[in-house]
Amino acid sequence: MWKRMGPNMPRNPLTAATSALLWALHLGMVFISSPATACPKNCNCAEKNGLAVVQCVSRNLDEIPSDLPRDTAVLLLASNHITKIPNQAFKDLHGLQEVDLSNNAIESVDAGAFQGVADSLRVLDLANNRIRSVPKEAFARLRAKINLSNNPWHCECSLQEVLRELRLDPDTVNEVSCHTAVQDEHAGKPVIQVLDSGINFCNFHHKTTDVAMFVTMFGWFAMVIAYVIYYVRHNQEDARRHLEYLKSLPSSSQISKDLDTISTGL
Repeated sequence: MWKRMGPNMPRNPLTAATSALLWALHLGMVFISSPATACPKNCNCAEKNGLAVVQCVSRNLDEIPSDLPRDTAVLLLASNHITKIPNQAFKDLHGLQEVDLSNNAIESVDAGAFQGVADSLRVLDLANNRIRSVPKEAFARLRAKINLSNNPWHCECSLQEVLRELRLDPDTVNEVSCHTAVQDEHAGKPVIQVLDSGINFCNFHHKTTDVAMFVTMFGWFAMVIAYVIYYVRHNQEDARRHLEYLKSLPSSSQISKDLDTISTGL
């Protein structure tokens, strides 16, 4: 019969080494996987339908967390105080499919804000923020359905070029309105309605540029004409004074008469 090994009996060296190796591998896997599974402070992380969901709604955040799990697929950041979407805000989240940033205070979106997630992102909600304009590059290559409603948009050429490339949420498209516009009569109207009416903000932009160039050229031309007139008048005045001076000089015939008179007197 095999004897039970007592607590003080030495283990098989091979078994001990194997156990140590397995333990080290376990710790290594925990260490490696922890950055992908750690949940940001003040957020809740869960799995829904096989997708990693990070829920940070109404947590008084003033910026997008930088320590988001790398396997994040759904990111809920609504109803916070976020003011900006910086460059590469989601650069390590290559499986990101949905982002909800509605009801924040976002005013600016950097050109490279969605760099790295353009191919994976499917839903982007930016409703109820303070966005007036965005660089065309910010949404380049995005295939996501985007909600841009209830922002104070300034309707001009760059916004028209941005919207041309986007897939707007059809349920909210009429809520994307011109808060201000290059032509005041379009303020308060849905952007799509204005564009569908045949208005081209880019043509207006070019016309405005042409008018500005014409005004500038006319201003320079007027300055040149004014200088020429001043120069001619100034020279005319000098010429008149010089002529009067010459007239005031005694003529040669008068000088000859005066000399004859003096000679006769002598």
